[in-house]
Amino acid sequence: MNSYDIDDLHIDDFNKDTARTLVFLYNCFPMQVELYIEDISGPDVTDDYGLHTQRHLACMSTIIWLAEEGLIRYDSLVRQDSFDKAVLTKKSYVLLSNIVDNPYFKIENEETLPESVIKSRQTRVAAIKHALHNGSSEQLKQIISDLIFDSEER
Repeated sequence: MNSYDIDDLHIDDFNKDTARTLVFLYNCFPMQVELYIEDISGPDVTDDYGLHTQRHLACMSTIIWLAEEGLIRYDSLVRQDSFDKAVLTKKSYVLLSNIVDNPYFKIENEETLPESVIKSRQTRVAAIKHALHNGSSEQLKQIISDLIFDSEER
């Protein structure tokens, strides 16, 4: 088996970690919060030497990458466990709040809902939340890829 036969599971994890991080910070916005890596990647058990799992380290790397790309900010990394004073950047807030076409999500009872509710359900963050709860990794990959592409244009 060559390397081309292996699924890109690390990309699926990256997309989930990105989505969970952005949704978590969006839900706290504009407060600066302590962002625990385990809240994003799931429970972690260190080994006998106190080293974290590869999954935990990959999630930490995703969060650092999001900061380097200007989508989030944080003050400091605390012992590979959390990010102090994490918050969305303006660019990220705007990207998440934008209305996007989401072919994976149909708003039920749209005709009876107020326009403000319909618009809030058409945002990118709503699409991400829907994909995290109900969608496939392929849906999440498309939404996160679009977000990253759009972030380059800003």
